[in-house]
Amino acid sequence: MNYKVLDDKIVVYDKNCFNAKHILECGQIFRFKQLANDDYVVFSGDKKAQILEKQNCYEIVCSDVLYFENFFDLNTDYQTIKGELSQKFSILNEACQYGHGIRILKQQPFETIISFIISANNNIKRIQGIIERLCTRCGTNMGDYYAFPTQSQLETLTVGDLRALGMGFRAEYVFNTTKLLKGVNLQKLSKFSTSKLLEFLISLSGVGPKVADCIALFAYHKMDCFPVDTWIKKVYNQYFLDVNESIVAKGTNILQKDNVCEQTKNCAKCENISGTNKTETAFLNDENQTTKRVEDVKIIRKNLTELFGNLSGYAQQYLFYYKREMDRRGI
Repeated sequence: MNYKVLDDKIVVYDKNCFNAKHILECGQIFRFKQLANDDYVVFSGDKKAQILEKQNCYEIVCSDVLYFENFFDLNTDYQTIKGELSQKFSILNEACQYGHGIRILKQQPFETIISFIISANNNIKRIQGIIERLCTRCGTNMGDYYAFPTQSQLETLTVGDLRALGMGFRAEYVFNTTKLLKGVNLQKLSKFSTSKLLEFLISLSGVGPKVADCIALFAYHKMDCFPVDTWIKKVYNQYFLDVNESIVAKGTNILQKDNVCEQTKNCAKCENISGTNKTETAFLNDENQTTKRVEDVKIIRKNLTELFGNLSGYAQQYLFYYKREMDRRGI
C-alpha cells in the first residue's frame, strides 16, 4: 500500500486499494456523511477524519494520523488478498474489481457492539439517525460533532430514554448489554479465539449469530468470520451451492494450493481448483440446476467459512457489496 503519513493527514496514492465510497458504504460502519462530490467525513469514538479525493490520491485529514492509519488498516496488502480470492471464482473476480477499494476497518469494540445491536432488522438511514441522536444525547461535545458515548455515559440513560431516540424494541437490548459490559475490558477480548469471542458476544442482549460475526469482524478483525444476511444468502445459492456440495463435503479449503480432486483432474465441479475455471460459470449459473436452495444461515456460514478460511471476512465484504449494488441497479 503506497501512502504517506504527515502531521495532519495521510496521503493514500494507491486508489485501486482505497476508495472512500467502497469502504464506508459496504455495510461495516454507520457514522459517516458524504460531503460534496465523493468526499466523506467519518467518525470513530471521539475522533473525526475527512476523506478528500484528489486526482491521483486520497487525503485523510485528521488530528490523529496514527489512529486513522490503523483504523483504515493501511498496512494490510489488499492487492494480494484480492488476487487470491479472484483467481478461484469468477464471481469474486467481478466483486473484487467492483469493490476494489474496500478495506475492513478496525473499529472500537463498544461502539461496534452498540451500533450493530441497533442495526438489527433496520435500514441504514434509520440506523444512522438513531446513532446520531444517541451521540447528541449523551456523547461528549467535540465542537462540531458529538463523540460516540462511552460505557459510563451510556449507563446514565434509561430504557425510556433510549426508546425516545427511536430505538424501539432495541432499547432494552442496548440497556441490558451496557449493564452486562460494565467492568469488562473489551480490548482484551481480541486475544480470545474466534469461537470463544463469538460465544461471549452471543451472550449479550440483542446479539445473535449474524451480529456477533459483524462485531468480531469489524471490531476485532477476526477474518475467519462470514456474516450471513439476505444478500449473502442470495450469493451463496446463486454461486456457491454446487461448489460446497462437491468440495466442502470433502473437507477441502478452496484456497489451498495444489488441491486437486482425487477422482480426476477434469472433474467439472473441481476444475477451478487446478488452476482453470472454464466450467465454473456454466455449472454455478445453470438455470436448470435441480439443487435445492439452502435457507439455513448456520449451514451457509459454516460452508462459506470452510471455503475461505482466514480470508472469509474479506470475501464476505466484496461479495456483500457487489451483490447489494448489482441488485439495486437491477443487474
